[in-house]
Amino acid sequence: MALQFVDRRGTDSVKWDGMQSMFGRSDMLAMWIADMDFKEPACVTEALRDYIERAAFGYHEPSDGYFQSFIDWEKKYYNYEVKREWMRYSPGIVPAFNWVIWWATDPGDAVILLTPVYYPMIDAVNKNGRKLIQCDLINENMTYSVDFEKFEKDIVDNKVKLFIMSSPHNPVGRAYSPDELRRLMEICRKHDVLVISDEIHQDFVYGEHEHVPTATLGDYDEFLLTMTAPSKTFNLAGLQNSIIIIPDPKLRARWDSFQHRLHMKGGNSIGFVAAEAAYKGGREWLDEVKEQIYSNFVYARDFLAKELPDVGVADLQGTYLMWMDFGKWLKTQEDVVTFFEEKCSIAFDYGHWFGGDKYIPFVRLNLATKREIIEKALQIIVREIKKL
Repeated sequence: MALQFVDRRGTDSVKWDGMQSMFGRSDMLAMWIADMDFKEPACVTEALRDYIERAAFGYHEPSDGYFQSFIDWEKKYYNYEVKREWMRYSPGIVPAFNWVIWWATDPGDAVILLTPVYYPMIDAVNKNGRKLIQCDLINENMTYSVDFEKFEKDIVDNKVKLFIMSSPHNPVGRAYSPDELRRLMEICRKHDVLVISDEIHQDFVYGEHEHVPTATLGDYDEFLLTMTAPSKTFNLAGLQNSIIIIPDPKLRARWDSFQHRLHMKGGNSIGFVAAEAAYKGGREWLDEVKEQIYSNFVYARDFLAKELPDVGVADLQGTYLMWMDFGKWLKTQEDVVTFFEEKCSIAFDYGHWFGGDKYIPFVRLNLATKREIIEKALQIIVREIKKL
């Protein structure tokens, strides 16, 4: 099975066509936003074609097969025994954690994040009028770890009500160990903190590392919601289907009450069909995608180590996102924007989006594309850095 690269320009792709609205120009190499330039698995295309030919697009409810396909996936690959009644729908992870912020906290309540972190989490806390508590990860030569003492102190000092966790961690690429996850959860249990574990990158972990669902590590049901989706794994974000796992009946009741008020119980019929097909038949495709992504990472890491050894590169344990530090040359936000947009014509996710000024010299590169695009981007960067 050969991966099929798709030139997404002119298809209303946010990654490519959305550069105009995000950066003010559309002629750059798109290395930002976390979706892929690979066509979805053939099993998804076939399932959608069949559904379109035989079905009408009226009101729809997910099939038994949809639920079972996800349950089987989690059991087979993560030994996580999810029950159907635990599963809830959301059009995306971002709406889901915004909803939880609304019903689980009050304006002014503190929400803690381990930064640098996926920037919609930061936006969600700020835009909903909650108090953002940033607990910076410890960075030792681009290897990131949790400062557990600071994490607990921040929770106590600020009376934190909610912790939103990225696992695997976007953008730094950490796949947390079971011991790390347990320590975080026990601190949250001790101080009565609700936890959202965003595990949307669960299927992108490499080498000796493994993804361990937080929910499998202890009796955390009363204060844990797990969020994941086929969208990241199979490049289906446009079909708007995410899965929220809530084992505790009291938490489920709170979720259901709020969701009913929004009239958001139903979902996209095509999204359910695509997800079921992907979970049933997309594993071989995913393995090829992961091989391509990690090969791209190794190439990029080694190329930069040879040509620009002062660029910091975080090891890729999880996600398909490469976190880089250009602090030797780029000191201010203006430096970063001028260099990458004007000199290199490359669109990146900028470091300060993930946690403020401390991360200005950093950028996040999307590895989920064909090798030629990675090569071109890095060659341009090396050429322009050497001119500085």
